[in-house]
Amino acid sequence: MGLGLTLRTLRIPSRRTMQEAEFDKFADEYHAQHVASIGASGEGPEFFARYKIQDLVWEQSKRTRSTSVPLAIVDFGAGVGGSVPHLKARFAQSSLTCVDVSQRSLELASSRFPGQADFRVFDGQQLPLDTASQDIVFAACVFHHIAHSEHVKLLSEWRRVLRPGGIAMVYEHNPYNPMTRRVVDSCAFDANAHLITARQMRRQFSQAGFVDSAVRYRVFFPHFMRALRRWERCLAPVPLGAQYYVVATRQ
Repeated sequence: MGLGLTLRTLRIPSRRTMQEAEFDKFADEYHAQHVASIGASGEGPEFFARYKIQDLVWEQSKRTRSTSVPLAIVDFGAGVGGSVPHLKARFAQSSLTCVDVSQRSLELASSRFPGQADFRVFDGQQLPLDTASQDIVFAACVFHHIAHSEHVKLLSEWRRVLRPGGIAMVYEHNPYNPMTRRVVDSCAFDANAHLITARQMRRQFSQAGFVDSAVRYRVFFPHFMRALRRWERCLAPVPLGAQYYVVATRQ
């Protein structure tokens, strides 16, 4: 046999197929594993989901329109839907599309929050959305599951579906924070994680054509020091928080 074997002949799974299998495996036990992995913080998954959406509201209100105006929002890598109730609470008049490579995760999300979002499978290449049809694309700790070499291509796809003036926001783990590294190392569904610094992520936004980008660090204090959280916005430039976000505008 010659060496000219095709992918069809070898039946090598696509990148999406491999990601789908990985996340389908954890979908049914995601909540329990998430609770266990963040136990040291003294907080539960609801805390982490809620403040991310609060930050999105804050950034959106600064950059574009009031949250009372109907918007088209994409929750990218929505998983089992942890952000859905918080997005619907803060953007009550807006439409929400949840996309993920894991069909099983979306099935669980749909059963948890029926009628609250449009749940669509992502093929790993092109978002199942029309060009210039969305106002916000948001991702909560998704990009560390994606090879860094794919980020600019993916962000360019975000830019395609955003309307001019729309915003993109990526939340990620801060690799400079030792507690974050401990959590990621102990979490089964982060076994293949590729942490990325805020500086790298911001550079990738620029390479994808976004403008007016900003970085803010979050989660400086555990539960027993929660009284100090009122000062977190003042600490946003300090690269020591457990997580960070990059937010940018589509020109």
